Amino acid sequence: MSMRFAAKARRVTVALTVVAGLALGSAACGGGGDDDAKKPQNSSSASKSGGSQPNPQEGESEAPIAEMKGPSGLLLQLTSAVRDTGGFVTVNGAIKNDGAEVATIPSALSGNETEIMNNGRSLGGATLVDSKTKKRYYVLRDTEGRPLTTTGFSTLKAGEQIDVFLQFPAPPASSTEVTFQLPLFPSAVIKISG
Repeated sequence: MSMRFAAKARRVTVALTVVAGLALGSAACGGGGDDDAKKPQNSSSASKSGGSQPNPQEGESEAPIAEMKGPSGLLLQLTSAVRDTGGFVTVNGAIKNDGAEVATIPSALSGNETEIMNNGRSLGGATLVDSKTKKRYYVLRDTEGRPLTTTGFSTLKAGEQIDVFLQFPAPPASSTEVTFQLPLFPSAVIKISG
């Protein structure tokens, strides 16, 4: 008798858990439509007093801080290099095919480290060079060895552009200018903000 009672109790507990989960999910997804109307339409991160820094993700409208021409009509434009409080620098920009034909992204941009190359095409070969401290900073990797940069692109159609990002360890706060290097592209000096 107690085994039958325990089995029934388990079924009831599972059923109540499912019902509670559905109720919480429904409450989280639902909402009064009036709240949306009260939200401001302007999503700009800068205040009217001009005291806040722009979000690194808003780099599309900024003028490039560096522009480098590479092989096959590829153009790399860097729009920001922002020092984050976590001890790294995030470089944002875009890579564009300025040529008239489809451009194949060279595998050299991924660098020559086997671990990074095993994760597909990327900008993992990029480095930041701090001439002040005479140190070179490589693209960061996650715990599985994947580079913390844009990955998974192999070709660009004529005129096509994709946004890119790269994360590096941050040089000391006293270093505000570094040289950005990417295989097959000329080097460019960029200023770190933040």
